[in-house]
Formats: sequence, C-alpha cells, structure tokens
Amino acid sequence: MNPFPMVLADLRALRWTTLAIVALVALAVAIGVAIGAQERAIRRSSAAAADDFDLLIGAPGSQTQLVMSTIYLQPDALPLTDGRLLNTLFKDERVAQVAPIAFGDISRGYAIVGTTAAFAGRWGRLQPSEGRLFTAEGEAVLGADVAYELGDTIAPSHGVAGHAPRPGEVDEEEAGHRHEGHGYTAVGRLPRLGSPWDRAILVPIESVWEVHGLGNGHASEEAGNPFWGKGAGTGESRAPLENRIGLPFEGQRVPGVPAIVVKPRSVAGAYALRAQYRQGGTMAFFPAEVLVTLYRALGDVRNVLVVASTLNAVLILAAVVLLLVAVASLRRRRYAVLRALGAPRAYVMLVIWLGMALLIGAGCLLGLGLGALATRVVSGLVEAQTGLRLTFALEGQEMLQVLLLFAIGSAISLLPALLSYRAPVVAGLRD
Repeated sequence: MNPFPMVLADLRALRWTTLAIVALVALAVAIGVAIGAQERAIRRSSAAAADDFDLLIGAPGSQTQLVMSTIYLQPDALPLTDGRLLNTLFKDERVAQVAPIAFGDISRGYAIVGTTAAFAGRWGRLQPSEGRLFTAEGEAVLGADVAYELGDTIAPSHGVAGHAPRPGEVDEEEAGHRHEGHGYTAVGRLPRLGSPWDRAILVPIESVWEVHGLGNGHASEEAGNPFWGKGAGTGESRAPLENRIGLPFEGQRVPGVPAIVVKPRSVAGAYALRAQYRQGGTMAFFPAEVLVTLYRALGDVRNVLVVASTLNAVLILAAVVLLLVAVASLRRRRYAVLRALGAPRAYVMLVIWLGMALLIGAGCLLGLGLGALATRVVSGLVEAQTGLRLTFALEGQEMLQVLLLFAIGSAISLLPALLSYRAPVVAGLRD
C-alpha cells in the first residue's frame, strides 16, 4: 500500500501544527549553521587581509593595537618609531622590501594612509584598476570603495581620538579639523582587496609628514612650505628640484612613523629581523602571532555559542517530540479506523513515522537556507562596519551537522509511531 496519500492528508489536516514543527527545526538548524559559517568566514577573511604584512615593526606597546590600526585601519593613537630605522632596514640584505605606514588623517570619513608607491602596489602584486600609482607628493591612490573620482581634490582633516567617522560622509568633527590649504589629487584607484584598505586613501608618506610640518625626510625639503599644498595637482607651486619620493630618506631629520612593514627575503631572515628588533626601543612580530591569539579568543567565544546552540537544539527537539506525540494522539481515531479496515500495523506506523520525518527534513532544508541567509546578512553588517569582506560557503561541517540533526529527529519520530503501533484498535475507536 502507498503511504504517501495518507501522509499528505495528515499534513493538510494539521497544517498549522506541521508549520510550527518545521519552523522549530529550521530555527535550531539555522542557529548552528550560522555560528559555524560566520566564525570560519571571519577567520579566513581576516587572515587574507594580513597576507601582505609579513613582519611589523613599531614602538613598544600593544601588538594587538598595532595590528588593528595597521592592517584593519582601526584608528588609535600609537607611539612613533624613529624614522631613521627605515633607511637601516632599506640597506639590510635580509630585507626584500620595506615601507612606512602612517595614519591619523581622514577625508570624507576615509582613512588617509601615508606609505610608498611600492607598498601601494603591494610590491608589484597589484596594478591600479584605474589611473596609476602616485609618483609625486600631493597625489593619491584611492581604495576600491572610496567615493572620490580620479582628478578630484581630496581635502585632509586631522583625525580625533575617539571619533568614529562614517565612510563617505563629512561630519562636524572632520570639518572642524581640516588641514586648510592642503589637498591631494586622485590619480589612480586600486582593485578590490576585500579588506579595510578598500576604504583607504593612499598618499606618499612625505605628504603626510609635510601636512603636519615635519618636513619630507629628503635633503631637498623646504620645511614648513610644502610645495604641493595649495593648488595640489595643478603644478602652481611645485618646486622643480623635488621630483623623487620614497626610500631612502636622505634628509638630516626623518620623521617618525607608527608602523613599518617589512618583507624579508627568507624565513631565516624574517626570524632574525624579528629577534633583532624586539629590543632597542622597538617591537617586531609576525601579524599571524597576534591573529592566532585573537582566533583562540574567538574560538573560545565560538565554543560558548556552540554549547548554547546545542542546548537550544535539544530544547527544540524536546518541543518537537511533544508536538509529534500530540499530533499522533489527535489522529489516533483515524489510525484505528485504518486498522479496523484491515490496514497492517506496520503500514500505520510507516504513515506516522514518514510524515514526521518529512517535517523534520523540511525543517532541516529550510534551516540551511535561513542559516546561509543569516550569515550573509551578518557578513554585510561586518563589512559595512569594518570594510572586511567576509566570504563564506556551506561546507561539509554544516552538512554533517544537519544530517546528524535529521537522523536524531527521525529516530525520535519512531516514538509516537511505536505508540500508535502498540495501541489497541478498540481503544482508538472509542476516543
């Protein structure tokens, strides 16, 4: 005998109860899927954002804060490292590439980062999607998400501690701390990196120094009179003698920087540099060291959430069992009539179990979709807040979790089916 017509008739007769069962199971699945997928997406995306930062050197302080400010562009006041260290590293045979990182200014809520053209192009790995890299002071390269166009003049403002600007907007705090008379001209745009640097405006480190009256670190500097200040990009006040930017800095005074990014030539060289610059007034470390600590903390939080999710799933399954037993009780007379008309016990048990297993299976599939949707929504919120693009995909871990829940739910569904199997026909007809 075909059990499906009876199963469908039962589901139609108790449609609101069946919808409640499906919703409860979907909720349990969605929570578990979202927790696992979101935590994995955060790990992968944050690690990818740090790929170009092999070794960081800064003044003694918090390694975590240096990572957050340098890699993820979370603003904070950091102590400065002696700028002369840049020339020392530039001449070091163990160093393949070195670049300063200076931040603190903003424009339209976007961080302005002073560095070298070589690092802006990630030492040859990136080519601008529009225009070119900067080649002179007063020029700027835009991140992929920066709402400026090539040729626009970018007005810098001094960042204020505790101020959280909104990308793309000029608020009163920014307008009140404008560097009057200074401006950058956008000459290029970088391809999308999927990191907070997509919302950064990259300029020559010399420009950042000169905006703050520190000179440009070169022998031909005109202290206090930045040639690129007014009319930047128009050539109105450019000094013909100054046509070089970047390392080495041969000036008598090289301003300090919050962070230095080093690309070692070898693994052995990386560890030697790390050991050398962990003393003498500097700290050096691999960003992965900090990320491992952060991931460990994130893993602890995830474990707590997983336990909470598991308890939630247990409670939901218990509620589902009670609903299934109640549904079976409501249909007991119908099943007794089937038995009286000659339907085998096994057929009646199959009808009950199959209907309940279908409900749990539908809940699991719906939960997968809801979990993926929740992860996408949360990823969008994280990206809007931090600029870190989270990429996720449902993997074997989530599928195994759903299959396990389906198997447990299907096994539990045997309980009301067995109760109906053992129930006497006469007792069912009397109800």
